[in-house]
Amino acid sequence: MARWEPGARERLQAAALELFATQGFEQTTAAEIAESVGLTERTFFRHFSDKREVLFYGQQDFLQAFVDGLDTAPSEASPLEVIASALQAVASLFPDERRPYARTRQSVIDQNPALRERELHKLAGLASTAAAALRARGIAEPAATLAAESGATVFGIAFAQWIREGERRSLPDIASDVLHELVSLSRAGTRSATVTGPRR
Repeated sequence: MARWEPGARERLQAAALELFATQGFEQTTAAEIAESVGLTERTFFRHFSDKREVLFYGQQDFLQAFVDGLDTAPSEASPLEVIASALQAVASLFPDERRPYARTRQSVIDQNPALRERELHKLAGLASTAAAALRARGIAEPAATLAAESGATVFGIAFAQWIREGERRSLPDIASDVLHELVSLSRAGTRSATVTGPRR
């Protein structure tokens, strides 16, 4: 009979990440992961559909936190103010104690092209979900898509800074700083930038 133990999913995740980091993602099997924590392969597949899902488990919660943050923004908020609210909500899912895990997870992803593509797809899904939510708030195009894509980009940049060695700022603080940088860049650009056709 399969062993059901408290915290089995978390134990499997921790064991999988350690094995991925030490012997490689492709070289690690679900059976090895389960065996390393005294569980069966069948138990592994009760928690995860495949070994990739160990690294991407909780993606729906990630998207939902972003949408919840959008929903809590005041009705009169600008598109970027709405995005700021969403960024703070989703960044709060990553407390500082998760930083070592996140660093190791990212190093595993960076070494595997298929995993990198999956990570990029996650950010694309974030932008798509955010754009739909912004449109539902009555924000017209192209502002909705521009704000949503900006939010996904800001999160990606902030997350990369958060997991750097020596970084001590919280993810919400970094996300706020990066968004502020984007807003400052945008304001500076509007004073001088124009879009023109090709010179002949």
